Amino acid sequence: MLDFIREHIRVAGDICRRGQRSLSIDEVDFKESRKDLVTRFDQAVERYLVERIGERFPDHDIIGEEEGERLSGSEYCWIIDPIDGTTSFCYKQPFYAVSIGLRRGTEMVAAGIYAPALEQLFLAERGGGAFLNDERLKVTSCARFDEAVLATGFACLRSGLQHNNLVYLVELLPAIRDIRRCGSAALDLAYVAAGKLDGFWELNLNLYDIAAGILLVTEAGGTVTDFYGGNAFPARGIVATNGLIDRQLLDYTGRYGEP
Repeated sequence: MLDFIREHIRVAGDICRRGQRSLSIDEVDFKESRKDLVTRFDQAVERYLVERIGERFPDHDIIGEEEGERLSGSEYCWIIDPIDGTTSFCYKQPFYAVSIGLRRGTEMVAAGIYAPALEQLFLAERGGGAFLNDERLKVTSCARFDEAVLATGFACLRSGLQHNNLVYLVELLPAIRDIRRCGSAALDLAYVAAGKLDGFWELNLNLYDIAAGILLVTEAGGTVTDFYGGNAFPARGIVATNGLIDRQLLDYTGRYGEP
C-alpha cells in the first residue's frame, strides 16, 4: 500500500505545486463561509486520487473532503484531504499538504502526508514505523510542560462556534514554551511525529484532516486522544503528543465541556 501511496501522492503534489504558481486569489471559491476556501486544484487533486484508487482497488470505500463519501461496506476505506491548508495554498505559502489514509475496519493501516512546497513526504504503515523522506521518525523526549512547543489551529467557521479554541489558547500559552500555527492539521500531526513539535491540540476538525496524521504519530511513539483522554476524535477534539506531556495537556483541554 505504501508504494501506491508514495507514487500517487507525489503526482498529487505536483498538481498542487503547478496550481499554486498559477493561482490568483481572485479565482478562489468559498464553501459555507468566506473563510472556508476551496480551489479548482482541491477538486483536481481529489479527482486524480479517487480515479487511481478506483482503478487499483475498485471495491474499496472512499471518503474525500470535496466529493464526500463513496461507501459500499468494504473493509477498506481511503480517507483523503486533497489540500489541507487551502488558505496557505491560496496565499502562496508552503504550509499545505496532501493527506491520504487507509483504514481497515476501525484501524488506520497506512498513511501519507506530502508537503510539496517543502519537499517533505511522510509515510507510515501500521507496525512498520513512520518516516520522513525515508528517515525513521521518533517523537520528542520533552517531559516538562513548561518546555513544550505545541501547535494548534482555528476552525474556519470559528465566529459561529461556542467553543472556538481561544479559551484553550489563553490558558495554555503562559504554561508552555511557545505556540506554532501553520494552518494545516495534517502537517501539525506530521511534525509531532517527526519531533518538530511536542504536541498538538485542535477542535472542530473532520476525519479527513487527521486520519493520516493519527497513524504517523502513533507509529513514531506518540499518543492521540480526544480532549478527555478517550478515542472519540475528532468529534470531541484531538490531542496528539509525544506521550510524555499528554496528561498535562489534557488537564487543560478537558476543562470547558464538550467541544
